[in-house]
Amino acid sequence: MWATSKTAKSILSGVTALGVAITPVAAQETCTRDAMVVFDGSGSMAEMGFNLMDEPRIFDARRAVRTVMPQVAPVRRMGLVTYGFGRQESCSSVVVRFPPEPDAADRIIAEIDRLHPAGETPLTEAIAEAARVLDYEHKPGEIVLVTDGKETCGGSPCQLAADLAAGADLTVHVIGFRVRGEHFNWPDQPQNMMIEPVARCLADRTGGMYVHTETLDDLIGALRQTLGCQVLSEVTPARPARLGAL
Repeated sequence: MWATSKTAKSILSGVTALGVAITPVAAQETCTRDAMVVFDGSGSMAEMGFNLMDEPRIFDARRAVRTVMPQVAPVRRMGLVTYGFGRQESCSSVVVRFPPEPDAADRIIAEIDRLHPAGETPLTEAIAEAARVLDYEHKPGEIVLVTDGKETCGGSPCQLAADLAAGADLTVHVIGFRVRGEHFNWPDQPQNMMIEPVARCLADRTGGMYVHTETLDDLIGALRQTLGCQVLSEVTPARPARLGAL
């Protein structure tokens, strides 16, 4: 097991600070499946909302990552795939930042802090690439997709979900962050209307969770739910994330 006594102490200190008590043995036995975080850096993450007074979505997404990754990294090997990040109108933006490794919090935070959202949303390709990095045909793994929109590069997330679910032990969780429909087409349409992305089928067909999130606390809770295993399963912010019925 990759978790050392030093790692266990890190787990205890981080989780105890949040008011949850666990034992070193329990901590060492958790989160044995490698995970890939797939993070949306497309242009919509830079949007500021209908009233143009809110911060871009990427700001709260970074805050959530800074909060959760140091709590999860001691108990789970994680890697990172991103897409978007400054390539205007481009679908060729999927990048494997690194494969799963222990104590990856600082590296994940630094990579996401450097993103400058722009471009299209090739989320199907990004999930497929994350699955390949996990060697999903030969060992179990988990993918957590954080996205605010839909596939815009011609990929078929539902077909990919069916392919991944065919005999593979791979779970895909989808966190929809402030997902909206077509932007402000109807002036009288409520702008806080919750829209489920097509990518939800990735979760439904692989046994994962789809979580709709609106606030920073929602997103923090969703990341803990999907990445934290038993260690953080009861550690939630003031308002828990809303899980869709699977």
